[in-house]
Amino acid sequence: MSEAHFWEIISLLDWSKAGDDEAVVEPAKARLASGPVRHIFEFADLLSEKLYALDSRKYALYIGEDSWSPNRYFSVDNFLYARCCVVANGKDTYENVLHDPMQMPKDLTFEELLYIPSAAYERKTGKQYDYTPAYPIETYSNQSGWADEIE
Repeated sequence: MSEAHFWEIISLLDWSKAGDDEAVVEPAKARLASGPVRHIFEFADLLSEKLYALDSRKYALYIGEDSWSPNRYFSVDNFLYARCCVVANGKDTYENVLHDPMQMPKDLTFEELLYIPSAAYERKTGKQYDYTPAYPIETYSNQSGWADEIE
């Protein structure tokens, strides 16, 4: 799957259905499920790569009320979902944030993005999704992004 195809699928998110996250991602799941199974895995790999690239203290500092700061509780799940929000908002937003961490959306998350590959796979094959993407997505996985900051 090319980068262009990845972003094309992301662009199918239907924000007119905001408030119903499953409905927002439905067009993307349907498109992914209509293609070859390998595209589902490749989509998952590209998504993981983008989430991994954003896994860094310099982005965590700018997510709003729950931003990272020393000696304070920081929700690793919330930060993962905040990174999902960046990707869900498309290529331009992703690239803008990548180059300027202060552009991170404030107090916004979009966890549902994570479930697009598994839902598409299960829809296409009728089997349970059991795939580990190319990059770890959990917060603090990108050790160079958190150098000297993990306690």
